Amino acid sequence: MSISERVFNCIKAKGMSQKEFSEKTGIGQSTISGWKSKGLNPAADKILIISEVLEMDPYELLAGAGDGKYNHPEMIMVRKGGEEYSFYDRFFQLNAESRQRLLGYMDALKEMQ
Repeated sequence: MSISERVFNCIKAKGMSQKEFSEKTGIGQSTISGWKSKGLNPAADKILIISEVLEMDPYELLAGAGDGKYNHPEMIMVRKGGEEYSFYDRFFQLNAESRQRLLGYMDALKEMQ
């Protein structure tokens, strides 16, 4: 699935019109229509505002997490102040031994699922 297809699927899932999406992102309606009619993808400089308006992670938008084609990324970007950021912040405050213990605990939790 292309980036623009993910955008349109998310717009639809949120019950948002293309006009409303245009107003919230500041992206012209003709540009948005072009993504659909010409099969184009949004420009790189628009990805962050699109992700913010659609309340999705930029990596999810770009790589398609959730559409059956997701691969674990080599790098992860998290929003400061979010739950994931808090986890990483606390993790890196631990000493090496405590980090290993936490990773072992996480493995045990994963096996219980």
